Amino acid sequence: MALDCRIVLCFVTTLWSAGFLFSQSGQIALPRVELMPNQPTPYNVRNWKQVAQRYDSFVYDLQKTGQYLPLSSLGPGGVNYPQNPTFRLHTYVGTNSPLGNEAINVMPSLVAASLVGADKTNQFGRNWLLMSQDFFNKANGENIYLNNAGASSGGDWWYDLMPNVFFYQLYDLYPNLGTEANYQFTTIADQFLAAVRAMGGSDAPWEPAYMDYRAWKFKAMQPNANGVHEPEAAGAFAWVLYNAWKETGNPEYLKGAEWSIEFLNNWTSNPSYELQLPYGTYTAAKMNAELGTNYNIQKMVNWSFDRGPLRGWGTIVGTWGGFDVDGLVGEANDAGNDYAFQLNGVQQAAALVPMVRYDKRFARAIGKWMLNLSNATRLYYPGFLPANLQDASAWSSANDPQQVMGYEALRQKFQNLSPFSTGDAVQGGWAATNLALYGTGSIGYLGAIVEKTNVDKILKLDVLKTDFYGSEAYPTYLIYNSYPTAQTIQFAAGNNPADIYESLTEAFVLQNVSGTVNLNIPANQAIMVTICPAGGAISFEKNKMLVNGVVVDFDQHTQTYTNAPRIKALVAGKNPLEIGDSTTVFATVEDTDSGQITYEWSVPSGTISGSGANVLFHAPASLGNVEIRLITTDPEGNRDTAILQMTIVAEINDAPQIIDIQKSVAYVAPSESLQITCLATDENNDPLTFEWSTTGGTFTGTSNVIEWTAPATEGIFDVTVKVSDDQGLFAQGTTKILVKNFNATSGDLIAHYPFTGNANDVSGNQLHGQANGAILTTDQNGGQQRAYYFNGGTQNITVPNNPLLNFQDGITLSCWFKANALPEKESFLLSHGSWQNRWKLSITPEKYLRWTVNTLNGIADLDIDVPIQTDQFYHVAATYDESLLALYLNGNLHTYKVLSGKIRTTTFPFLMGQMLPAQPEYNFKGVMDAVKIYDYALPPDGVKSLFEEGVSGVLNPSLSETQTLELSPNPVSDMLTVRLLNIDRVTQSHPVNSRVQILDLAGRVVLEQQGLSGEVIDLDLKGFKSGLYFVVLQSESVRGMGKFVKI
Repeated sequence: MALDCRIVLCFVTTLWSAGFLFSQSGQIALPRVELMPNQPTPYNVRNWKQVAQRYDSFVYDLQKTGQYLPLSSLGPGGVNYPQNPTFRLHTYVGTNSPLGNEAINVMPSLVAASLVGADKTNQFGRNWLLMSQDFFNKANGENIYLNNAGASSGGDWWYDLMPNVFFYQLYDLYPNLGTEANYQFTTIADQFLAAVRAMGGSDAPWEPAYMDYRAWKFKAMQPNANGVHEPEAAGAFAWVLYNAWKETGNPEYLKGAEWSIEFLNNWTSNPSYELQLPYGTYTAAKMNAELGTNYNIQKMVNWSFDRGPLRGWGTIVGTWGGFDVDGLVGEANDAGNDYAFQLNGVQQAAALVPMVRYDKRFARAIGKWMLNLSNATRLYYPGFLPANLQDASAWSSANDPQQVMGYEALRQKFQNLSPFSTGDAVQGGWAATNLALYGTGSIGYLGAIVEKTNVDKILKLDVLKTDFYGSEAYPTYLIYNSYPTAQTIQFAAGNNPADIYESLTEAFVLQNVSGTVNLNIPANQAIMVTICPAGGAISFEKNKMLVNGVVVDFDQHTQTYTNAPRIKALVAGKNPLEIGDSTTVFATVEDTDSGQITYEWSVPSGTISGSGANVLFHAPASLGNVEIRLITTDPEGNRDTAILQMTIVAEINDAPQIIDIQKSVAYVAPSESLQITCLATDENNDPLTFEWSTTGGTFTGTSNVIEWTAPATEGIFDVTVKVSDDQGLFAQGTTKILVKNFNATSGDLIAHYPFTGNANDVSGNQLHGQANGAILTTDQNGGQQRAYYFNGGTQNITVPNNPLLNFQDGITLSCWFKANALPEKESFLLSHGSWQNRWKLSITPEKYLRWTVNTLNGIADLDIDVPIQTDQFYHVAATYDESLLALYLNGNLHTYKVLSGKIRTTTFPFLMGQMLPAQPEYNFKGVMDAVKIYDYALPPDGVKSLFEEGVSGVLNPSLSETQTLELSPNPVSDMLTVRLLNIDRVTQSHPVNSRVQILDLAGRVVLEQQGLSGEVIDLDLKGFKSGLYFVVLQSESVRGMGKFVKI
């Protein structure tokens, strides 16, 4: 039998060596690519590798001089790694945020430079990779890379996920990054896997994840379903998790990758949005080739080119102003207003070129597209369009003689000019130019892939260069012949004897060659050639053809085969399992070419009942480990085996649970102390031990209560407690403590809207509001026309923009509100330019208050983790003082976050109940009252006073006519006597038909009695919780108020 195989292999090799004896078949045309020319005109492909190398030297030169230069600078210790220095890289030339720093700009620039030969761990005397690790948000518990250091996830998936893709690429390029990078690698994978599971990915039983969201909040493990959804993010999840599995071997990561790709595979509409989809398409093709899955790659590839419905995203075709722009990626409207972005085309190339190694059916289509993309990309760069078709040509001429700084985008038309090199930064007020580092920084991906040949308009594409975490491979290149006739190119075969294998015809086209050789390419066709060791041993493994044990073709047709069943998961519903208990065992098995699978289950102890994919396992009567073995077989005799380790215990020990970590006060001054209490429980009533640690200050105590003393310096410090039981299981929690001297500050009340019959400003600044549909309504205490109701549709109150509203040094917002409805989307209370431009106060879909400020140094969200309830009044105050964001609820400081920089200004009006003009999608539904704006940050006692005054104001709109109530005893334990100190001043009569209300600090009515008479009323307070309460008495002629403490 072995002799027969050698004879067959020898015969096949002889046939292959004759050249293209098999016709090039099996190529799938992509309709969008077929609309592109074989040879675009004018044709001028730059040396993209050289451009990338020069760009890297330009932007990382800390001594660069000229207008808006240098573009990079060094910074102090980071937010997440204070021991490491940091650096900043401008997002745009002429940025208005010189201290800003974005991972989507920095990290791909490091990858791209490395791909074209730079060592970014030791360049210009700096370890740029080490400094970039501050984007890994460790300090705030997000535990993934995000677009900014100190940022929160959950705003926009591509900003949140792609920095992790770029870090994984760096980790592959630099395998010795160190212990912290190793920790980051697995922590990211763990976070991604937890998110995919939280989105419904399951192996008991098997279910793919549901990923049609805008973003994901990794800290809370909750979705953001607002705005335009980005289901293409499943591609980034799959790419990260599949590579995590390849790197670590952890099968759980593979499950997460499959749940993500299966979501894409089952999705029916084009999910393209930015640049995550191509990474998913590449991953799906790789899994098909390496694992034997059967994902619909043709659908996914076409999605990356066809115009999608989410934002008109796709690959552009056509000629603009005499220039072929085919192959660029962006808003492909096909209606005369297309808008292409540099970053997206290059990143799509980085994903789809290596894909053809795993699915060669698309080799010609990708080769043709790449010729067009490589040509048209020059139009983003200065000097390749006339000066009047660029909006920063003067700067480029003066400062960029090598033409390496590209524009963010290319518009089909701008002011009757076509095409036009431009971007969004100038119009958005973000920068003085639209020359974008975040787009140009990826050009090294293209430079690493694309190489010219000796024949014009024929490119050689390196399909391995961006095949991150690829298995061992020989040099492989995709070459497309754009001519209508066969062409011969010169090809470097290397110094050692080699056999050149062409995978589309599955033939060795040259054997035992070295140096420069000639390769023939049929007309309008592609070849994909691999340089194999001469005379290497050929073997086959299912779909794979190997030379000396290295795969050179993932879709061979020489040797027939059938696929084996693959056990994707073997899990138990419960593991460990108590003696005498039972659990379902779930097997998920896939066989791509057989629908009939035989399941053979076995256990050495215990019993199995049932058959098929899911069975019931009954635990034995003894402690220890039990192996459940499953063998699956298809009709052709192919099989797969999996083993599940079950642990049998006398009792299942549950880990402790931390219920809450309480602080005696919300903040302390330097060197002051507070008490911290950890409330924890244990299901098994095991004894618990408490282990405390802190990032600053000192503490005394070893139980669940400690005394913490602040350091002498201000800051936000973490105190962490680890609660362990006597069997080693534990829970861990952290609380943050603000250490700050709230010194006296000064400023002005900018606007005050009491809503007493209108939306006028009573501060004296004449910043009056216009009620657009909002309706005057009753306040909480029955005061008529003393608050505004917003219906959640198009109603808002608009205050025209004014220089007085664009203060920058600090801010306090204060208002009362009651939500009548809290939909599954964000609801905006107050907004001046929203988060995109200045600030906003909103309620998230999770019903949390969110305070967002956009400064010259960055954007930050701050959430209160107390869910807002409908039909209840709350007082909220939000402050910022150029160093600290703070958020208060009902007068109490709840949460805070570090943020620096002056607040951005905006030309938008100030809106109540709406995000931005003409954008009512997130309008608030409910009642709002007593809106105040200050141009400085009130301290906590100032906010407390606002709240207490507001309570009085809300409960007693006519203070001048309000009587003081005598309440006794006070404090009170059960019966409270309410007495008016003065009888009615006009009639001198006792009040009749009175209504008495008791309200808690949140403004909620907790007791109400009506129809009372007399000036003395007794109220039964049994069952009331301890705390501060307010009493309001109102009759036809008298109003009274007082407050008491229930003990």
